[in-house]
This record gives sequence, structure tokens and C-alpha cells, in this order.
Amino acid sequence: MAKKELTYAEAMAEIEKTLGRLRSEEMDVDSLAAEVKRATELIASCKAKLRKAEADVNKILEP
Repeated sequence: MAKKELTYAEAMAEIEKTLGRLRSEEMDVDSLAAEVKRATELIASCKAKLRKAEADVNKILEP
């Protein structure tokens, strides 16, 4: 079964949660690399969604 793609808001919430755990030092060193990798993937996904939204808005606003 394919994974459901997260919305921008869901991805940002997961990134914030990870960042919070990192800042509060709740994250153990054993899971650090995996957490950072996941956050990097989420950030890339968010950037792609923002670029698409910008392109869509620009297309709508073209004279």
C-alpha cells in the first residue's frame, strides 16, 4: 500500500515536533540520523509544494 502524501500543514507540524524534541534534547543519539533524514525529506516536500503554489498563483495572475 502506498504511503499517503502529507499536506503542507502536516509536514510542517512533523518538522516542528522533531525540532522541539531536538531542542529539548529528548531525542536519543540512536535515532538522530533517521529523524534528521526524515526532516530533510519533509522540508524538500514543503519546498516543492511552495514552488508549485507560487507557479499556480503566477499562472492565475498572468494578464
